Amino acid sequence: MRTVRRLAGLLGAAALLVAVPGNAEAASPTYAGTTAIGTHNAYDKAKYPYFAQALDSGASLLELDVYTDSLSKRWRVSHSNPLGNDNNCEAAKTPGELYSKSRNQDFGGCLDNIAAWHQLHPDHRPIVFKVEMKNGFNNNGGLGPDEFDTLVRQKLGGIVYKPSDLLGSAYATLDAAARADAWPTRDALKGKVIFELIPGTVEQANPFDSYWTDEEYADHLRDLKAAGTLSEAQAFPAVLGAEPGDPRTSRYDASIRPWFVFFDGNAATYLDNGYDTSFYSANHYILIMTDAAGVSPAISSTDPTDAEVAARLSLLAAHHASLITSDWSAKSAAVLGSVTARS
Repeated sequence: MRTVRRLAGLLGAAALLVAVPGNAEAASPTYAGTTAIGTHNAYDKAKYPYFAQALDSGASLLELDVYTDSLSKRWRVSHSNPLGNDNNCEAAKTPGELYSKSRNQDFGGCLDNIAAWHQLHPDHRPIVFKVEMKNGFNNNGGLGPDEFDTLVRQKLGGIVYKPSDLLGSAYATLDAAARADAWPTRDALKGKVIFELIPGTVEQANPFDSYWTDEEYADHLRDLKAAGTLSEAQAFPAVLGAEPGDPRTSRYDASIRPWFVFFDGNAATYLDNGYDTSFYSANHYILIMTDAAGVSPAISSTDPTDAEVAARLSLLAAHHASLITSDWSAKSAAVLGSVTARS
């Protein structure tokens, strides 16, 4: 039965897809009512020589891997080197310096690139920056949630859409705000960026670390709200991993469950196991489905045809994804900038 539904989704792709290059929108649903495309590990020089080109790509999500380097008190951006930087972020703080400076900068350098690029494109599409905290925060070492917030706020200021923006003055928790669909429209989010935090592979493999990024940042949000200072928070923690039902229930203390409205898991795991993902769209949560190319029937993870991308976007939108990700950096901005209605 699932195969039949998938084939139907593929055949109906042309009818369902609204290909939207750049900022243009055929309608103005809330942000939670749309599905768009993101790029896995967008800091990789093999994908984009410069991070500004990743920003140019049209993708609605760009991923960065960040290590807390406690020896140097730096936030490193790299796939596998916790003590150094290996990335396409450049030493560019102004628009005129983009696409020309030395690369392999730290996380602050990547934020500088975003700020400079934003000056060139102040009405850009809303972009989610998915930050995998590879080895987690190190709060005792001065690289905790507070310091993360301070760095993002110093570099990007008012262009960040924050948890307090979703909460407004009407809701007590992010969960309550999401359930009420308090998200702005995509048009209202033009020129804004959103930070999503997930626990990293090194952190998860560390037998001495049981306090991961997701829980730590959710605790941070809860405590800031209690102190009346939630506006300081710059990011949304995500529940990582595809599970049936509400994965918050088995993982987190009741006091922090309402601070998760981002969910992030493998697309094939959701679909192949027949998980009922309508839970996410019914509550207006943001659901990120990764490895979109791996869903049966699998397509190229690097350079599928435009029609295959359109069909995959349509299929996963029908399964309630908000954002789908793969390694499709070779595709044009018109393709990566596609947006469709979320079922």
